[in-house]
Amino acid sequence: MRGKTIHDSPIGKTLMRWLARIVFRFTGWKPAGKRPSLSKYVIIAAPHTSNWDFLYTLCLAFILEIKPFIMMKGDWFRWPLGPFLRWFGAIPVDRSKSTHIVARGIEAFRKHSRFVLLVPPAGTRSKVMYWKTGFYHIAMGAKVPIVLGYLDYRRKVGGIGPIVHPTGDMEGDMKIIRDFYAGITAKYPKQALTSPASAE
Repeated sequence: MRGKTIHDSPIGKTLMRWLARIVFRFTGWKPAGKRPSLSKYVIIAAPHTSNWDFLYTLCLAFILEIKPFIMMKGDWFRWPLGPFLRWFGAIPVDRSKSTHIVARGIEAFRKHSRFVLLVPPAGTRSKVMYWKTGFYHIAMGAKVPIVLGYLDYRRKVGGIGPIVHPTGDMEGDMKIIRDFYAGITAKYPKQALTSPASAE
């Protein structure tokens, strides 16, 4: 799963961090928090209701100097977008095979001493009534914490929130996670995730 990305190029990484700061400044966004001092973790990208979320998430990763590998729907990787997305650390996945996705994620953590996997909990940007919980199962299987990344469109702040160490009590852990995001405003609030987690 892991490969060379723009984050591995000192010049490319510096240039993109500079561009990311410009994007944030001219769009009125501000970064908050700092890069977790952890060698391995799953980071949630939420709420996810717009394609703009991907751009701001990438900018935030460069600004905070986080090198994430990002799980994305495989349909996005058609030519000519595919090579570009992979260069930025995106990984194509078949969301119809949730068990396979979880297994791939766990194996990636086992193979590398340092690894950050970014997973949007939403399976779609349309009206979503549940959270997909693959990110939770990956974290449990790999024995790594879950970092709560967020984009708050009301305040125009993107950042890093609390760190959740999964206990195996998914209902309890997911309540903690959802309670945090209850105070975060999505670009399209009516499409934000509101109901209990799905088993997917």
